[in-house]
Amino acid sequence: MIIAVVDGMGGGLGAQLIAQLTAQLGARAEIIALGTNALATSNMVRAGAARGATGENAVVVSLPKAAIVAGPIGIVIANAMMGEITPRIAAAVAGCDAHKVLLPVNQTHFEIIGLESRPLGNIIKDAVGRIAALVREREDG
Repeated sequence: MIIAVVDGMGGGLGAQLIAQLTAQLGARAEIIALGTNALATSNMVRAGAARGATGENAVVVSLPKAAIVAGPIGIVIANAMMGEITPRIAAAVAGCDAHKVLLPVNQTHFEIIGLESRPLGNIIKDAVGRIAALVREREDG
């Protein structure tokens, strides 16, 4: 099973996700890093991704192979992350068949209302738990 982690900027959130996912899932899933820039991809690969690719085309081409896609909610919003999420990336993430696990991280041009403010580490831990549950469900299923 392929889990794609999509991130931009410096890839810090994606790197944390990948580090925890690889620790929890081990060889049960192949975790790939899809960065909107080389720094994000590099940091996510260093965190333990099996492989990584950079840029709009890499994201668009790789997503159909994934069973689960994870990342900040901005990956489905065109022009998020200071413009790194192109309309084509946002459409590819939102439109792919993979199950999406999106972390509620506010951006400068949008807010997510109705969610309690929590430390990012706790949100990442919850996301990892949910992804691990999805992997177990698919294995059992």
